[in-house]
Amino acid sequence: MALTIAIIKETSDKEKRVAATPDTVKKLCALGCAVHIETESGSNSHFADSAYKEAGATIISTYEDTVKTADVVLCVQVSDGLDITPLKKGCLLVGLYNPYQSETFIKKCAKNNIIAVSMELVPRISRAQSMDVLSSQSNLAGYKAVLDATEHYNRAMPMMMTAAGSIAPAKVFIMGAGVAGLQAIATARRLGAIVSATDVRPAAKEQVQSLGANFIAVENDEFKEAENAGGYAKEMSKDYQKQQAELVEQTIAKQDIVITTALIPGRPAPKLITEAMVKSMKDGSVIVDMAVEAGGNVDLSKCGKVIQKHGVTIIGHENIASRLSTDASALYAKNLLNFLNLIIKGEVINIDWEDEIIKGVCLTNDGQIIHPNFTTKETQEEKEA
Repeated sequence: MALTIAIIKETSDKEKRVAATPDTVKKLCALGCAVHIETESGSNSHFADSAYKEAGATIISTYEDTVKTADVVLCVQVSDGLDITPLKKGCLLVGLYNPYQSETFIKKCAKNNIIAVSMELVPRISRAQSMDVLSSQSNLAGYKAVLDATEHYNRAMPMMMTAAGSIAPAKVFIMGAGVAGLQAIATARRLGAIVSATDVRPAAKEQVQSLGANFIAVENDEFKEAENAGGYAKEMSKDYQKQQAELVEQTIAKQDIVITTALIPGRPAPKLITEAMVKSMKDGSVIVDMAVEAGGNVDLSKCGKVIQKHGVTIIGHENIASRLSTDASALYAKNLLNFLNLIIKGEVINIDWEDEIIKGVCLTNDGQIIHPNFTTKETQEEKEA
């Protein structure tokens, strides 16, 4: 009997992406899988049911009928509101869990004997790069953040020379030079802005400079040790934060556009821009807070809102990658396809539980929470009992 993979329609009005495209469906069918797609799953990303059907999928009218026989269920956002009762025991539920804020739902997956696979947790190793959802989506989000800024910036980005006089280029400051920040730098540079950037990770300096931007940071001994083994920034000491804040404050006052991207996995986003810093900016300046859903890097930003404070526009769009839903879906779907290629062997699921990638992404199995980051004392006692 063929392995069945189900793709479900996203229910949040802020989620426009879909977990499979006609291209990835065709490849899944080539692996010998039967693909079931809930009707209109791809409509917000401009993938029609007819295109999925042509690729080999079966279109099904209801969520329950789509998932009830599935061995694997693919989605984008996994949330507490997702009904997992129709899923059969041992089914893999693959998506974005926001796992550090989803303890209740993870426990529910364990209780219902669902194998919960959180794609945010793909380890930062070379052979997992093609599955790295955070990178693929952050890349697009960094690009879109710059375009969102230009929408509200009432001047031109590049230098312009005209008979009536010249226009100075915009000054753009990117805070955080991870995947999103680097793409934001590249995009702002392509638009002709003068770009500077900051990050607490030493490796970021060379990357920022390679893109033609100026690197700004307090480069002391703590800075040299500010990156963990996973490639993420560590939380810095209060003393370092104070020194960095003073440098940033001086820099921000001279900028036209500031884009903040700083996130720490499992923690609220660090506060980088105070109200006093906002006040120091020129009238008509723009800030894009890409971390707004994690509490925000900007004291004044509002999740899902575009506001004006002290003459500065502060943009707090949610789910920025979803604002480019067609491309974001295509990349996300390929990330999922590459993950499935890891576990589908000869038309059956064959999971190597010792594989570093599997250990990284699987939250639950066989009725238990198995991921060390989410195994509490309570769940450990349950295992021992």
